[in-house]
Order: sequence, then structure tokens, then C-alpha cells
Amino acid sequence: MLSYHEQLTLRLAAGIGELDQATRARHTQFLLAKQRVDGGFAGREGASDLYYTSFGLRSLAILGELHGEVAEKAAAFLQTKLSGHEGVVDFLSLIYGAKLLETAAGIDIFAGASSDWRRSVADTLNSLRRKDGGYAKGPEGMASSTYHTFLVLLCLQLIEQPIPQPEAMVTFLLSQQAEDGGFREIRASKRAGTNPTAAAIGALRILDSLTEEIIEGTLDFLVEMQNDEGGLRANTRIPIADVLSTFTGMLTLTDLDALHEIETEDALTYVRGLEQDTGGFFGAAWDEVADVEYTFYGLGSLALLHVPNDFTLE
Repeated sequence: MLSYHEQLTLRLAAGIGELDQATRARHTQFLLAKQRVDGGFAGREGASDLYYTSFGLRSLAILGELHGEVAEKAAAFLQTKLSGHEGVVDFLSLIYGAKLLETAAGIDIFAGASSDWRRSVADTLNSLRRKDGGYAKGPEGMASSTYHTFLVLLCLQLIEQPIPQPEAMVTFLLSQQAEDGGFREIRASKRAGTNPTAAAIGALRILDSLTEEIIEGTLDFLVEMQNDEGGLRANTRIPIADVLSTFTGMLTLTDLDALHEIETEDALTYVRGLEQDTGGFFGAAWDEVADVEYTFYGLGSLALLHVPNDFTLE
């Protein structure tokens, strides 16, 4: 059975395939130009890192351009990170990047790793488990995070390791739902957000624990997040839409077979408005620089809005 991330990649690739060749070529060239000499990708400043490299690879993968020298250089960069001690976000970035390279280019960066590396990674991740059933952001963290609980779940899926006490994880996730139907990032948060809501629904979907009541509350919340710009906001206190929240919100709606609940034409106009003639996407109306992370969210948003009606993962 395909993991959540693998299913997502196939769905986005199907949508990207519906875009015109000029659009695909423009963004491909933008991304290729962002790959560093060491094979990795960086943010707006600083050196290559696993986080941004993951977005570069994900974008190239859904564009069908993750192969040849580009893939070989990226693999060489990821291999330099195998012995490091990474946080949850970087663990997922490394493992998912490796999975993409294996699937798209036939490169296995773990070929020389010890036979128990999967168990070792799982043990490290599970050390972040807290009494409420969720996972903290780091070893010193006391509060469980909705987002990091979702990331750990994705990681365990990708390395084919069992999820310890899934019922406790479900209990934690359900405790994060706010009165307006959305989900909070941490228990102390005063309001729900689009991105933690997407994480919670993604996790509950993997755990086969979605109910009609949860779905209805989530839809009510996400529909309210679309503003006059056409995109989705991060939460009720932020008036401006952004392409990250637009992507995660639309992905959640797609997972719930409810993308039609928002004004999709307005969403398309919003995303296209952030697209740059030279390739790449701005993060929001306030932005002035396109980077690989927001470019993935922009491409992903376009893909979700163009997935063929007859597309199926079966």
C-alpha cells in the first residue's frame, strides 16, 4: 500500500501534467537554477539543508524532472547527512527525499546503511512521544504538537515501521479540535489554524479515524479561511492569504472530497497571481522573493486545481 506521501506525489504529478508545457518548463528551469553545487537546495539565505532540499526534490518529482545528473547530485548531498542527528522535520525531509530519488531515479542512498537503520530511526522518533499520545517538536519539548505528530506518522509510514499505540495518537489529535471545527497546533493555542488542521486531518485519515462530525467541523472551518483574495488564511487573526495555507487547506478539502466547497476559480486566480514570469512563486501578496518552498506550494496548489476528474490511485 502506498504511503500518504507517495499518494500525494502521484496526485500532484497528475495535476501538473494537465498544465501547459510553457508553465512546466518555466518552473523547472527556476528549480534547476536553485540547485547548489553540493547538490542540495537552500532557503533565501544560508547553505543547502535537508528542509529546502526536500522541497526542491518534491517539486522536480511532480514536474517529472527528477532524474539524471540532478538526481545524482541530490543523492550525494543527502548521503552527507546520513550520520547527522536531525530533528523530526529534517528526518522526514531526508527520508522522503531518499524515497523520491529511489522511485524517480532508481538511486538508493541507504544501500550502504546498517540493516537496522529503520528501527534506529523509529526509536529516535518514538523518544519524542509524550503521555498525551502526541509527539513533541524536540527532546526538550514538553507539549505535544499536532504538526509534529503528523510528521512522525509520515516518517514511520515511509520507513515501514509500526505506529505504537495508534489509539493514543488519535485521542491526542481529537483533543486538539477547537470549537470552530479546526485544530490547534498545541493545547495552549487559543485558536485553530489551517495548517494544524491539515496535519490533524491527514493523520486521522491515515489512522482511519475520521468521522462525519469531524469532517463537517473541518469543512466549516476551512471554508471560512478563504478570503476576498481567493486564497486561504493561516488563521482567523491573519487577514492576508498565503500560498502555504492555500495548498494545505485545498489538500485537506481534496482528501475529504470537498474542494468544491470553496470558490476554486478564485483560488486559481490567487495562486496564478503569485506565479512569477521567470518561474517560482511568491509566498503571499507581501512577498518579494520566490523560493523553492513556496514554489512547491504554488505548484501543488495548481496541481490540486487541475487533477483530472477520472484520476484514481487504485
